Amino acid sequence: MCGKNKARVAFLLMLVLLAVSGMSQTRRTSRTGRTKSQLEREKRNALREIRETSRILQQTQQRKDATIGQLNALKEKIAGQQNVINNISSELKYLDSDVRQTETQVQQTQQTLQQLKEEYSRLIYASAKTANSYNRIMFLFASESFNQLLRRLQYVRQYSEVRKAQAAQITNTQDKLNRQLTGLHAKRQEKSSLLSSQLTENRNLLTIKTQQDQVVTQLSRQEETLRQKLASRQKAVSRLDDLIAQRVREEIARAARAAANRAASRAATASRGNAPVRSPGSTARNAPVEAEVARTDRVTLTPETAVLSSSFADNRGRLLWPVGRGFIAQRFGKHPHPVLKHVVVENRGVDIQTNSGETVRSVFDGKVLTVASIAGMNNIVMIQHGEYFTVYAKLRSVSVSEGQQVQARQAIGTVYTDAEGTSEVQFQVWRNSANLNPENWLGRK
Repeated sequence: MCGKNKARVAFLLMLVLLAVSGMSQTRRTSRTGRTKSQLEREKRNALREIRETSRILQQTQQRKDATIGQLNALKEKIAGQQNVINNISSELKYLDSDVRQTETQVQQTQQTLQQLKEEYSRLIYASAKTANSYNRIMFLFASESFNQLLRRLQYVRQYSEVRKAQAAQITNTQDKLNRQLTGLHAKRQEKSSLLSSQLTENRNLLTIKTQQDQVVTQLSRQEETLRQKLASRQKAVSRLDDLIAQRVREEIARAARAAANRAASRAATASRGNAPVRSPGSTARNAPVEAEVARTDRVTLTPETAVLSSSFADNRGRLLWPVGRGFIAQRFGKHPHPVLKHVVVENRGVDIQTNSGETVRSVFDGKVLTVASIAGMNNIVMIQHGEYFTVYAKLRSVSVSEGQQVQARQAIGTVYTDAEGTSEVQFQVWRNSANLNPENWLGRK
């Protein structure tokens, strides 16, 4: 009977160890899983962006009249608020699953612990029957041989050690169960806190949407003024488009002339040295790099500018933002006017709304191609990156000059704040004469 009890106890101990180990691992995975950590990080980022947008919104609210800049800031704040609520909802789903899993594990541990206690109780009862010294001595001296005596003596010692080990394991399991229960209580408190946060954020969202409705209502009463502003903006955009197209054409022509001059110079040098001139299709190892005919539809690149152009292209989706803080108030392409019905506006770039006085910086290494000023767009800086061009409009001040080499992150000016209190920079990306969507090129803030 004692041998069976010992084997059963050993088997149960093994089950407890495996169960506790599995529960610990499951809990650890649930707590530090990538998805949950990512959600928490995204929520922190969303809250940070809401704070930034609130500061921008506060600047636009200094005037009593509603403005498009104020409406854009409210829309961005609503989007950020919705992101926070969605993240909290996702966190609650993970936490609910974690709580249910932990509750199941606690129940299993309690059952296993109860079985261990019952087995230990039977061991104690069986041991009590032979606990006196006389029975133990009789058990030993009843051995038929000296070897059997040694085995029985070892068995008595091992039996006592198993009892002690089992008692210690019961204590350890009880301690781990208590820690599990404490963790479960903490998770339930976390869930309660998240539910409270979700309720608060929903109230905040409702407040912001109410403000948005009020601004839209006020702006709707200014239809004639908005149409005049839109017409003025379209004229400014047209002037900017003409300037960009002209400067790109001029750069294409200049690069073509430079390439032709270099080719002619090499041909003259080769002629003086009686060396044969390589044809454009030559496959000789020492063929001139620029033997090709200069292009008229795109910038003819030198080896140096080709490397810069390729590097710019390789950073698609990873470029710096032209400002350190802000949000995209108006996206690229055609989209409905935020207030005027049946009116479609077109944007060659993106309008990034930011703080007053914010520094505008170059998004990549390059050469300042143009510094100009256009009514409605204020100061403009155009930077060349090989066959790519970036345009920064609506600058209050400019700190670079034409022909200057600039580095990524280098300040090129400060953002302009209009009479309505809206501070935004117009950012565009071009490849030769092709207009590109800047959002496909900018990285995460």
